[in-house]
Amino acid sequence: MKNGLYQKSLTFWNKLTRGSTNRQILAATLTVGIGLGFAKLVSILKELVVAWNFGISDSLDAFLMAFVLPSFISNVIAGSFNAALIPTYIQVREKEGKEAAQKLFSGAIIWSCGLLAITSLVMLTTAPLYLPKIASGFDHEKLDLTYKLLWMLAPSIMFSGILTVWAAVLNAGERFALAAVAETLTPAMTILFLLLFHSWDIFSLAAGLVAGQLLEMIVIGIALHRQNISLIPKWYGFDENLREVTGQYTPMIAGAFLMSSCSLVDQSMAAMLAPGSLAALLYGKRLVLLPITLASTALSTAVIPYFSKMIVHKDWKSVDHTLGHYLRLIFFVTVPMTLLFMALSEPIIHLLFQRGSFNASDTHIVSEIQICFALQIPFYIANILVVRLVSAMKMNHLLMQVSGLNLIVNIACNYLFMQWMGIKGIALSTSVVYMFCFSYMLINAEIQLRKQRKLSQEINQP
Repeated sequence: MKNGLYQKSLTFWNKLTRGSTNRQILAATLTVGIGLGFAKLVSILKELVVAWNFGISDSLDAFLMAFVLPSFISNVIAGSFNAALIPTYIQVREKEGKEAAQKLFSGAIIWSCGLLAITSLVMLTTAPLYLPKIASGFDHEKLDLTYKLLWMLAPSIMFSGILTVWAAVLNAGERFALAAVAETLTPAMTILFLLLFHSWDIFSLAAGLVAGQLLEMIVIGIALHRQNISLIPKWYGFDENLREVTGQYTPMIAGAFLMSSCSLVDQSMAAMLAPGSLAALLYGKRLVLLPITLASTALSTAVIPYFSKMIVHKDWKSVDHTLGHYLRLIFFVTVPMTLLFMALSEPIIHLLFQRGSFNASDTHIVSEIQICFALQIPFYIANILVVRLVSAMKMNHLLMQVSGLNLIVNIACNYLFMQWMGIKGIALSTSVVYMFCFSYMLINAEIQLRKQRKLSQEINQP
């Protein structure tokens, strides 16, 4: 009976996911989504434990401000390098073979780790200069706690950076499940530290995060080793392939710097408001990030290897079809979900968070912030799809342009909406930024696709 059900399920899965490129992308998206969904459930449990332990407190404000810099650096340096590396890595693997791809991977790891190490050192040594400015609303005691937490979280920069590149290479080999499931390790380890080392107070949260990333890195490293990908970095010089990656990396890192600055600006401006505003902003964002992260990470992780292959083979018709198909699907699913999310915002916050140090007043504030953040859901997910196409087309200069515009829009909307709505205005501003970003990127991507289709038609004409 069980074997018959298993065989039927397997047959259904094969019919659903094999055949066309769109079906292969669907299979990869579902695989990543299921694994990541499990990871996000554990992450939500972690957030609940954090909320019950710390509420909207000064110590959690200090942790969030300390974490924003390591997170910012990891996103800018490692995240950008990942997006610049993978299209070239796939191109080299397809055309020159696995040995050439291994050389590119080794050189990329050495280069990115060097950047991460230097940036981490600069972050720590200059902290006394910039922390009082970006956390201008903190008193001396709260600022001192932030500084201590920053030192404790510093190793996460290197761990997170290596993880990002390793997981991307694992996904480039179309091994999606393990990288997604491994993301459960960091929140699970954080929960363990919060429960076992409660007396450490907020430092247990920082220690759990760093330990979880180290464990996650070990698991992904073992998976790469089993695929005969060497993790011992060797320097083969600045060859043509690595130069191509670094050429794409320069505009990419500039764009990521500007885009990630939006989060830094948001948290700095929130720190100017009433105590607990930064923590309230975090809680209002957390549940919205669940569908956003789940859908966008699953889709973008799955789609970039296929977009890259299509572009290597100049199959512009398939690129256009895949883009249109998934954009329609995204809006069809996410618009009703967003409306439902907004309608049930306060009951959800009450059910999940309101106990321990988290009171009814906190529930009301956080639910209103969550409504403002929820407006971004369809545009954020759709934008990620377009961004992955742009990266695969190696048009990373466009990301730099839109990121600069996003930062300007974000600062202006933050200031305007804060005067009108307080801390809720920062959340609304974020949604406006993603609406603008998606529109700008889609228009420019469509223009480029039309140019490429026209060029291909001219080349193929007798």
